Amino acid sequence: MAEEIERKFLVKDSWTPQEKGDRIAQGYLSTEPGRTVRVRIRAGKGYLTVKGKNDGIRRLEFEYEVPLADAEAMLALCVQPIIEKTRYVETVDKSVWEIDVFGGANEGLRVAEVELPSADAPFSRPAWLGEEVSGQIQYYNSSLQKHPFRSW
Repeated sequence: MAEEIERKFLVKDSWTPQEKGDRIAQGYLSTEPGRTVRVRIRAGKGYLTVKGKNDGIRRLEFEYEVPLADAEAMLALCVQPIIEKTRYVETVDKSVWEIDVFGGANEGLRVAEVELPSADAPFSRPAWLGEEVSGQIQYYNSSLQKHPFRSW
């Protein structure tokens, strides 16, 4: 069984990408309160992900690579708008950060996530890290699809 333990933060304007990021197109086949089913295309590959209900910063997560053509067909079935973002990965000390810079209806939003081995695990806090938004539903990608950042 796969468990995701993740903390999420806003990103300050002082952050600039250190390397080229990956463009991501992502949609949702289900956004029920107890589970989400996501389709994603990243770097020419398709993925199907099932996530369970959050328990604090923990939840079950199952991700599978699927054929690109299948992912493209499933994205067409997803509720619109599709989430558009560029993902950058940076390592600060031993902490691996994924920084998402959103486009489209969520343009202007930048969120950093760090996955942890346990809820109380220490992690490095880079200077560009802003307010913590872990557990704030409006920052979940599935919520951003329904209530885009630019409409807040």
